[in-house]
Amino acid sequence: MVAAIVVASATPTLAQAQDVSTERTGVRAGDVLLRARAILVAPNERSGDVLPAFPGEKVKVNNSVMPELDVTYMATDHLGIELIASTTKHDAAGRSGTTGSIGDLASTWVLPPTLTAQYHFTPAAKVRPYVGAGVNYTIFWNEKASSGLEQAVGDTHVHMKDSFGWAVQAGVDVDLTPRVFLNLDVKYIDIDTTARLDTAAAGTQRVKVSLDPLVFGVGVGLRL
Repeated sequence: MVAAIVVASATPTLAQAQDVSTERTGVRAGDVLLRARAILVAPNERSGDVLPAFPGEKVKVNNSVMPELDVTYMATDHLGIELIASTTKHDAAGRSGTTGSIGDLASTWVLPPTLTAQYHFTPAAKVRPYVGAGVNYTIFWNEKASSGLEQAVGDTHVHMKDSFGWAVQAGVDVDLTPRVFLNLDVKYIDIDTTARLDTAAAGTQRVKVSLDPLVFGVGVGLRL
């Protein structure tokens, strides 16, 4: 009788231990992966001239560090669909001449939702590299002229044209527990815009800018 009671009481514990020991690693079709990353957005900008008043003068754009959230749905064991959401703030400054002497010309917030299709090479493993490609739509918002620019040319309204482009990525997930993993990721995003500055003293100026940033990310993820 005592032996039967001991066996019966031990059975749930043994079953739980077996469940933990056999809990799967990796990902498979139907899984949802939620990641939180810290990202560095590093523009590889190419600028046209600030026209018509400042021919030959170009602009540069600074780097930005911000948090990012993304979600991936595993359509098959190997194919995932990822959507990222983050927003970063950037300053544009003159490189030389009159605009260079002013320094920062304008600032803008950038919202670049990006959708990629990923191929996961080893979905059942603890270390899972992947590559991806997709599309991006970039929204520029809260554009503002710098105080230095407005001191030089008076009240200024800034508008930046939204952008549609492509994106590629590569990364790796590394399991820390059966459901939690470390993520490293890098993306290249095609972003082209035209900045328009309507100034009181110099009229309307336009400059074409290709931002084309590299986006480096590191963070943790959770398999839901």
